[in-house]
Amino acid sequence: MPSRAPDGVRTVYLGTSEFAAAVLHRVAASPHRPELVITRPDRPRGRGRHLSSPPVAQAARELGIKLAQPQLVNDEPTRRCVAEIDPQAVCVCAFGALIKEPLLSEHLILNLHPSLLPRWRGAAPIERAIMAGDDHTGDSIMRLTAGLDSGPVCLQASEPIGPQDTYGTLAARLQALGGELLVRALDTTPSCVEQDESLVTYAEKLTPEDRTLDPGRSAIELERVVRSLAPHIGARVQLGDGSWLGVGQARARPDSGPPPGVLSLDRPRPVLGCAEGSLELVIVQPPGRRAMAAEDFLRGRRS
Repeated sequence: MPSRAPDGVRTVYLGTSEFAAAVLHRVAASPHRPELVITRPDRPRGRGRHLSSPPVAQAARELGIKLAQPQLVNDEPTRRCVAEIDPQAVCVCAFGALIKEPLLSEHLILNLHPSLLPRWRGAAPIERAIMAGDDHTGDSIMRLTAGLDSGPVCLQASEPIGPQDTYGTLAARLQALGGELLVRALDTTPSCVEQDESLVTYAEKLTPEDRTLDPGRSAIELERVVRSLAPHIGARVQLGDGSWLGVGQARARPDSGPPPGVLSLDRPRPVLGCAEGSLELVIVQPPGRRAMAAEDFLRGRRS
């Protein structure tokens, strides 16, 4: 017979990313400690292409929670594995694979999504919120359905986006907020409300084009791009020899600077001319090297 934590909800947890691992730690510290964690299989990573476990797998092992890493989450063996736990709720956070029928109908599935749904449904809600210049975002707990983040919302909590926030600083606050919100949802089993489809926006998956700083845009927009991709992905600008210079921190300047599209390297720091204003590069990463102060990069080029 499945066990149950005192005054807790019997749960199974699905997640993959560092964000999801932080939320797992919070849920595991509550009366709703998962009895099973499901994550993606180990993948080759890095230059050596060595097999590496997802952050959620590492967290589950640290916490001593039963772990499964199926190739297909919707196949019959995985469904049986979940059914053996007989969960009262399945919790999902940044799992990275589509959950389909009949698994959707077999259990109550609560999904933690880092946006104020219906704004920023999809793969990159934190990055897109910063890129768009939103002054706030948040977390939503929704009941998972077949649509893309379209299920009814049970709980939400808002979080301001500061003018210096990066993905890293904002995600850290949202994962802490999200963990508390998910525990609260398990504590209180709130009713859920359908989303207003007229307010939907989509956070499309990030592409190499999203990383590339387009000088046809304003410097303020490009500064937001840099912040939205730091430190996990990184923006980039093309050098004269065709190679890519990573950009980890930048500052929009109101002056016109060099002509739009010109990257000036004869100043104290590199400056990219934009359609409006100019973008001063503060932290950069040359090809094949570590991130460094832009001044050090220029000194190395001149020596």
